[in-house]
Amino acid sequence: MSSTELPSVSATSVLPRVALVRVAEGERLRSVGLPGVTLSVRSRPPAREGLPPALYVHGLGGSSQNWSALMSELDHVVDGEAVDLPGFGDSPPPDDGDYSVTGHARAVIRYLDAAGRGPVHLFGNSLGGAVATRVSAVRPDLVRTLTLVSPALPELRVQRTAVPTALLGLPGVAPLFTRITRQWSAEQRVRGVMGLCYGDPGRVTPESFEYAVEELERRLRLPYFWDAMARSARGLVNAYTLGGQHGLWRQAERVLAPTLLIYGGRDLLVGYRMSQKAARSFRDSRLLSLPDAGHVAMMEYPETVAGAFRELLRDIRELDGQPIPARRPEGPGEPGSADVAVEAGHGLGDTDERS
Repeated sequence: MSSTELPSVSATSVLPRVALVRVAEGERLRSVGLPGVTLSVRSRPPAREGLPPALYVHGLGGSSQNWSALMSELDHVVDGEAVDLPGFGDSPPPDDGDYSVTGHARAVIRYLDAAGRGPVHLFGNSLGGAVATRVSAVRPDLVRTLTLVSPALPELRVQRTAVPTALLGLPGVAPLFTRITRQWSAEQRVRGVMGLCYGDPGRVTPESFEYAVEELERRLRLPYFWDAMARSARGLVNAYTLGGQHGLWRQAERVLAPTLLIYGGRDLLVGYRMSQKAARSFRDSRLLSLPDAGHVAMMEYPETVAGAFRELLRDIRELDGQPIPARRPEGPGEPGSADVAVEAGHGLGDTDERS
């Protein structure tokens, strides 16, 4: 057994007592038991009954909290839930230790099947974008629309700034990195992550920075934190090497759902140049380019991302002949439309709650 592997024991038996995950006002967090995995699911009560369901899937090292701002923006048009992938956020490791893209996709499918909420408006960021692409390709019955924010799809020329994240997946690198950075404070780690993920880290409010530090301190006390990171990074790298029907680009071509693609011009992890390839690969796509955004546009520009999704929803409802909800009044500080470029593509178990 390598130093990055967990013993073969039930996930629930290795969980330490750590601080509770923060739940924002208006949100609730519940734990859902499924075969082989337990998932933490964050949700907001919809503005009214009968809204279509949505599911949000975070990226590597993230959690359901990454979607809180966008969930709030869209709570009047969808009934949204955000899942913590196995080993992230408040979800324990999967029983089988499978952190591959397929393993994460299987967990999402199990949840959607158990919840009976499909087809959903499915959102994914980074690793979550790869997971959502695979879910959409293999289970089109579960997906009404697909929205991908900087999806982690294979690149022939990976950006140099993304190499350290990929190296995390190599055996032994995570323990080595842990030893090297033992003296780093949580504040230093969070600043480094935000510098990598945000187009302009200055947009992060002091309150949001404090919350991020608090969450990282909590997760660093989990014995499986680095294992989940390393194995998920390794799973993503492995997915990049798959060819044939299991290749992510081939699966993108199989997606039937209308797809909204969102790329940031300052993204240091997913190359902006991949946006055109994505627009060509997803058969029913539209592209939103945000020149000043980084890797997490839904956190940097939630109002703009929400507006683009509302337009996608408006298009498919016009095709279906359904009524279109009024747009929420804009609040102060919404990013100007001059910084946004939109291009058309090929067309269009058991639960334990706390709040």
